[in-house]
Amino acid sequence: METTLPLERLDPTTPPAAYRWLQEHEPVARVAGADGTPAWLVTSHELVAAGLADPHLGLTPPGVPVDERASLFQDGPAHTRLRRLVARAFTPRRVAELAPRIEELADEHVTAFVAAAEDGPADLVDLVAAPLAVGSLGLLLGVALEDHPHFRVLVDDALRADPGDPALLAEAERAWGALMGFTSELVAAARERPGDDLLSALVGIRDADDGRLDDGELIALVTALLAAGVITIRGGLAVAVVRLLQDDLLPGLAERPDVPDLVDELVRRTGVEVFPRWAQSDLALGDVTIVAGEKVLLRLEAANHDPARFPDPEALCPGRPGPHLGFGRGPHHCLGAALARVELTAALTALSRRAPHLRLAVPVAEIPWHRGEVDSGPTVLMLRT
Repeated sequence: METTLPLERLDPTTPPAAYRWLQEHEPVARVAGADGTPAWLVTSHELVAAGLADPHLGLTPPGVPVDERASLFQDGPAHTRLRRLVARAFTPRRVAELAPRIEELADEHVTAFVAAAEDGPADLVDLVAAPLAVGSLGLLLGVALEDHPHFRVLVDDALRADPGDPALLAEAERAWGALMGFTSELVAAARERPGDDLLSALVGIRDADDGRLDDGELIALVTALLAAGVITIRGGLAVAVVRLLQDDLLPGLAERPDVPDLVDELVRRTGVEVFPRWAQSDLALGDVTIVAGEKVLLRLEAANHDPARFPDPEALCPGRPGPHLGFGRGPHHCLGAALARVELTAALTALSRRAPHLRLAVPVAEIPWHRGEVDSGPTVLMLRT
């Protein structure tokens, strides 16, 4: 019997119970989306990992033309070239150098949040998660501090617009056009007056084999980094806080020696997903033959809660052996993984120090939750101090 998505959940923070049955009996299952579109749903850790690394699974259906400047949302040689050039500038060292400034930014936002919460419940998403995500990327890209509020408005408008809704198409085009216009100005400024930031490094990077990034590639790349980075941290931080409050782990967190391991466990349990994949040719995944052109959903949330890979998967166990798939794997592994870890660590540490006794203002089941194709998390997270 074909399964219909979305799968039922007991509450927003709990993976669907159906994952466990599918992992044991049908780890590659035929499903129908909410709109009736057929797809293959992959839930076991082993097969999700294999699918992420399989070059026969691409980001677009076979035969669909892709603009070679379409940032990292492509496959093959064009993607390899972009990835190689970007990786030369987006280094762990650059993120490490930025960490103290991100920590200061997190502390500023948490301080403002705590002050607001003195008068009643305050929204962590609006006051901490969203501005930290946008601000950290602003620091990374060299956005002047005085431009951060305007920068956030542009990013918020673009991410809120829904290009899939015909009624909102014009608004989505306007919002994304404004963000790309701002990005174009950043690129032009970085070419004219290079600074010590990622965008300036990307502008100056060149490679004997791959050449350099042109303005179109840079604008598309920065826009993609903004969308992915803000969505990931805005939702991921809110989910992490909910989980910490459920397990009463926020008090004393800042003094724990295993904070990096705890953050890694929180990432494992966060429900960010990868974009759907499309079979570029016939391929075998487990015992199933997937035909060219079919849609494949590689579910990271399911893989990261697979008991065959993670004993007691719904428990937070810092220091678990072996890597999870929270940042993906293979050619599209998240470039911003190191930055995300710094942001989450900075925010959770600041919250632990300044508001260790936070509590939810409403039951978990009543938290308004967004669950998109690739992102999920509270749209509002009201907390009391």
